[in-house]
Amino acid sequence: MVFFLLVIIFALLLKIFYMRKAIREIKRGFSEKLYTDTNTPIMLSSHDKLVSSLANDINVELKELQKQKHRYIQGDKELKNAITNISHDLRTPLTTICGYLSLLDKEEKSEHIARQLSIIKNRTFALKQLVEELFRYTTIISDTENSVYTETVINNVLEDCISSYYAIFKEKGITPNINLCEQKIVRSVDKTALLRIFNNIIDNAIKYSEGDLTISLFENGKIVFSNHTSDLNEIQIGKLFDRFYTVNTARKSTGLGLSIAKALIEKMDGNISADYSNNVLSIIIKLNEV
Repeated sequence: MVFFLLVIIFALLLKIFYMRKAIREIKRGFSEKLYTDTNTPIMLSSHDKLVSSLANDINVELKELQKQKHRYIQGDKELKNAITNISHDLRTPLTTICGYLSLLDKEEKSEHIARQLSIIKNRTFALKQLVEELFRYTTIISDTENSVYTETVINNVLEDCISSYYAIFKEKGITPNINLCEQKIVRSVDKTALLRIFNNIIDNAIKYSEGDLTISLFENGKIVFSNHTSDLNEIQIGKLFDRFYTVNTARKSTGLGLSIAKALIEKMDGNISADYSNNVLSIIIKLNEV
């Protein structure tokens, strides 16, 4: 009697051992298939019908998931290409229209016609800006823009960028507070892309600033753009880098400036984030060391 009990217990323990082994195989195979692009099914050493049935069901679901993933990737690629092509096709006629509107603006006309022409001109130029930004954004995320990485002194790029805004700062009544560390901060970056990032962030700050702007570069390479702005909340801060998102729709903004900055920073393996505290919005950039 005892012998039979021992045999049963041993058989049960053996069954449990092989089932645990099979479960580990399923778990390992599931993880591998989930994060790699392969059609190889989960393979088991166990011949247990229940475990094999579970593995087969998982294989079916994973295969369908792979199909959906490929459809999404292909659809996303086609959408990006379509947007890029449409944006490209619209650029030339819009540039021509803007040119004709500028010529018409110089002609003599009644006050009513001048007012209507001004509205058309402003909206056309806004549309042209949106198309340009959209083309630039899709080019970046589609990896069709060639990047040239060189060891660059970040201090110099910031100084060049800030100095180019002298007239705009004066016009807007903004006296920027510039705090750049004396130590030269060198990073391997695409200088043209980095300048575009700084331009987009400063443009955004000028639109929403309440008259101030602080730009800081620290010895650890962190770059911070800060300005006072009221009536922001956590939800808005979380959406700042989303495509087409604007905090205030009344402002002249495409909602792509910070999205482009984020895409460019990530291409350089950097990081960009936003912080809002005591009515001060800070855009923080971190670039990896050379």
